[in-house]
Amino acid sequence: MIPVDDLKCIALERLADAEILLQAKRFDCAVYLSGYCMEIYLKYKICLTLNWEGFPSTGKDFEKLKSIRTHDLTVLLSLSGSESFILKEHLLSWSPLLEWNPEVRYRLVGAVKEEEAIEMIQSVKFMIEIL
Repeated sequence: MIPVDDLKCIALERLADAEILLQAKRFDCAVYLSGYCMEIYLKYKICLTLNWEGFPSTGKDFEKLKSIRTHDLTVLLSLSGSESFILKEHLLSWSPLLEWNPEVRYRLVGAVKEEEAIEMIQSVKFMIEIL
């Protein structure tokens, strides 16, 4: 299990890394990493919602929890208990995250423009702030 506090720390570190990549004009990588930041933060929120001490990290840990072994941010948002709030009150801020999935790592270099990277990171930062 990954302790809850570690999940939050990892998510915030990934966000800091994504911001460094943005400053270095590595827009593709900034978007890729910021999506993982959101994923990890949502898993942190799931742990808080379910009053878990940690998040499963091994195949054995996940045996009965296959629905949370996902990278799908929409599924994770739903499991976090915050879906209704986000979709009713902050859909515009959540929208850039709907495009993310781990497969963005296969985009051609230069596919992500600066504006898209900025918007993604701003959305992640805002979500972390309000969740």
